[in-house]
Amino acid sequence: MDVIRLLAIRDTPLSVDEVLAAVGDHAAGGTTLFVGTVREQDQGKPVTRLSYSAHPTAEAELRAVAEKVAADFPVTALAAVHRVGDLGLGDIAVVVAVAAPHRDEAFRASRRLIDDLKAQVPIWKHQEFTDGATEWVGAGE
Repeated sequence: MDVIRLLAIRDTPLSVDEVLAAVGDHAAGGTTLFVGTVREQDQGKPVTRLSYSAHPTAEAELRAVAEKVAADFPVTALAAVHRVGDLGLGDIAVVVAVAAPHRDEAFRASRRLIDDLKAQVPIWKHQEFTDGATEWVGAGE
């Protein structure tokens, strides 16, 4: 069975339960879960709303990131889902989960998965602030 169990970019609300269930594995002694949510501030400026956009190649890039993590760490399962479209405060923007034989491997692989996703997958965030200013933040930020 492929260790990459779920990869997606969706314009609908994300399910933490779905991602966690996707990495369920009896060979795993540790499972990590990271949930990224929309916060009310960025760099000390109040955020009113934001929107995520993805390049058409984003899912292929996400797969490449996941394959590299699976090759570099002894994981038994991994999953990553990112949302696009308009999100409000508290909405879930990204969920990643990793299962591995030991907790240290699960933590390290999970950290790499979210860090590389944010750095390499072409997904951009457009933030609007209460003062009317806007800002684009994207892959490689």
